Amino acid sequence: MIRVGRPERHSISEKWLRGAARPPLLTPVSSMRSFWGLMRAYWLSDRWVEAWTLTLVIALFTALSSKAGVWFAEASGELVNSIAFYHDAANTTPLASLLTNAGMLILLVVLKDAGFTGIRTFVSATLHRKWRGWLDSRFNEALLDTNHTHFHAQHGSSGTAAPDNIDQRVQESIKDMTGGAIGLAMGVMAVATSLYFVGRKLLETSAEVKGLEFLGSYGSAVLAFLAVAIYVPLNTWIAVKLGRLLERLNIRMQQSEGSYRGELTTFLRRSFHVAASQGENVQKTMHDRLYVDIDRTWARLNIVNTSYRSFELVYNFIGARIVAYGPGLVPYIHNRFDLKGYITGSEMVNSLISQCSWFIHVMPSIAALRANSQRVTELANAIENVQHPQEFYSLTGCSDFRYDRQNPVFGLTIQKLELTHQGEDATPFLSAANLRFRRGEWTFLKGESGCGKTSLIKAINGLWPYGRGTIVFPEGVESFYAAQEVKLQQVSLKQLVCLPGSERDYTDTQVASALHRAGLGDFIEHMADESREGMNWDQVLSGGQKQKLVVARIVLQQPGLLFLDEATGALDPEGKIAFHQAIKDNCPDVTVISIMHEAVPPRSLSGAEFYHSIVAIADGVATKKPLAPSLPVELTTILEHPRPVEERWLRFPRRMRQK
Repeated sequence: MIRVGRPERHSISEKWLRGAARPPLLTPVSSMRSFWGLMRAYWLSDRWVEAWTLTLVIALFTALSSKAGVWFAEASGELVNSIAFYHDAANTTPLASLLTNAGMLILLVVLKDAGFTGIRTFVSATLHRKWRGWLDSRFNEALLDTNHTHFHAQHGSSGTAAPDNIDQRVQESIKDMTGGAIGLAMGVMAVATSLYFVGRKLLETSAEVKGLEFLGSYGSAVLAFLAVAIYVPLNTWIAVKLGRLLERLNIRMQQSEGSYRGELTTFLRRSFHVAASQGENVQKTMHDRLYVDIDRTWARLNIVNTSYRSFELVYNFIGARIVAYGPGLVPYIHNRFDLKGYITGSEMVNSLISQCSWFIHVMPSIAALRANSQRVTELANAIENVQHPQEFYSLTGCSDFRYDRQNPVFGLTIQKLELTHQGEDATPFLSAANLRFRRGEWTFLKGESGCGKTSLIKAINGLWPYGRGTIVFPEGVESFYAAQEVKLQQVSLKQLVCLPGSERDYTDTQVASALHRAGLGDFIEHMADESREGMNWDQVLSGGQKQKLVVARIVLQQPGLLFLDEATGALDPEGKIAFHQAIKDNCPDVTVISIMHEAVPPRSLSGAEFYHSIVAIADGVATKKPLAPSLPVELTTILEHPRPVEERWLRFPRRMRQK
C-alpha cells in the first residue's frame, strides 16, 4: 500500500527535461561513494565531537598499551636473569628476587591486558556501535525518501547491475565493515606507538657489533631494524597475494549468502501458497540450488583460509624465535650483552615484529573490510544514481514522462501516454492518447490479464520506468495507492490505520471511527492494548480484514485520488459491495481508478452504479467511455469527446464554471 503525494521531484525532473540545469545530487550518502569517503564520513558529520572523542581515547590507551609492551620486555629480562643467576653466590636473596620479578611481570600483564587493552576494547566497541548506528540511519534516510529511492535502486542501468541483497548490505556489511575498520585503525596506531617506544628503547640499549664497528654503539639496533625491515615486508607481499584471493571469495560468499537468505525470507512470506499448491519439492529444489553456490564458495574459502593460517603460524614462529633473537646473538657471543640485556633486547624485537606484522595478522580482516566496504559503496552509488529517475532509466530505454499540476476542478489528465519495457527500440505495449478523470468520478479498468492495467496505474504514480507521456494531477490533492497484496508493518494497530502518516496526526476517536466504518469495530479495543504493540498483524488479520483495513485508512485520510489495484481480491461479493459503499459514503469527492478481476464492476445493494466510466484496454490501446447513461450531459460529453482543458472549460455553462 502506497500513498503517493506527488512530491517536488517531478517538477525538478520536468525542469531538467526542459533543459534547465540539474540540481546537485545531495543525499545522506553523497560523500560515501568511495572507500575513503565512506571511512571518513562519520568523523566529518554533525557527530564529529562524539567520533573524535572516542577515537582519541582509543589512541591514548593504544599508546599506553605499547608503552606497557616495553615494560613487559624489561620485566621478562629481569625474570629470566633472576632464574639464570638463582644459584649465583652473589645473589643473597634468590627466591625473593625470583618471586618479585614474577609478580611484577604478572602485574604488568594485568595492567596491559585487563587495564589498557580492556578499556580500549570497550571504547572501540562503543565507537563501533555509534558509527554503525549513524551509517545505518544515513542509508535508511537515503533509501526511504520521497523519491522512492528504495524502489528505483533495485533497477540496473547500462553496464551496471542493480545492487543485490540491499537488506544484507545495510545490516551485515555495514556492521562488519565498521568493526573491521576500527580494528585495523587500532593496529596502525599500535604500529606507530610501538615504533616510537620500542625503537627508542632499542637505540638506548644498543651495543657495538663486531664487524660493524663503523656503526658504533648503534650496531645491534641497526641489525634488529634491518631484520624487521627484510622479514616483515617480504612476508607482507605474500599475505597481500593471498588477501586478494580472500577478498574475491568474501564478496562471492556474501552474494551467495544474501541470495539464499533472501529466498528463505520470500518463502516464509508465501508459506501458505507453497503449502496450498503442494510446492514443497519445487521450493526445496530452489533452496538446494542456491546452497550449492554457498557450499562451493565456502570450500574454496576454507582452503585459502587454511593456507593463510598455516603461513601465519610459520611466520610467527620464525619471527618470534629466530628473527627476534638472531640480531642480538652476535653481540651476546662477543660479550657485548649480558643475558639480561640479550633477553630484553630480543623480546623488544619480538614485540616490534609482532606490532609491525599487524598487516599480515589482519589480512583476512582487510579482505573482509574491502569486501564489505565495496558492498556499501556500491549501494551508495546506486542511491546516488537514481536521484533523477528519468535520467537513470534513459540509460537503458525511453523514459520521458512529464508530471504537472492543474486546477483541481479538471481532475486527472493523461496525454499521449506510451508504456514500454527496457530497451531503446522497445515497442509500446500500451498507449493512451487522451484520458481524463474528473473530480468525484469512479473509473473501472478493464482488460485481459497482462494487458497493462497495473502498469498504467504505476505509470500514473511515477512507478513505471519506461515510456513517455504527460500526467497532469489536480493541484493540492493527495493520492492513495492500494495494491493487491497487503503487507502490514509490525507496528501498533493505530499506527497501521494512520500509515503513511504518524499516529500523532489523528486522535483515538478518529481512528476508532474509521475502523468502525470499515467493518473492523471489534478491533477498536486493541488500539491501546500494550500486549499487542508491535505485533505481527499479518498473522492476526485475515485477507479480508487486511483489505478492510485499507478502507479504514482511506476513510481516515480522505485522499482526493484513489487507486485500487485489485484491492478487493480477498473479499466475497458482499464484502466488495461493503468496501465500495464505505468509500462512497465517507469520501464523496474522491476520484477512483480501480482494477478488479470481475468483468463488470459491482453495484450497490440498491442496484445503483458505483462507477461512472470504464477504461478498456484492447490490442495495446486504452480507451475511455461512460458506463452509466444517467451521467450529467456535460460530463458525458467530456468522457466521449475529450478536448483541451481550456476549450472544455469555456464550453461549460456559466453556472458550472462558477461552481
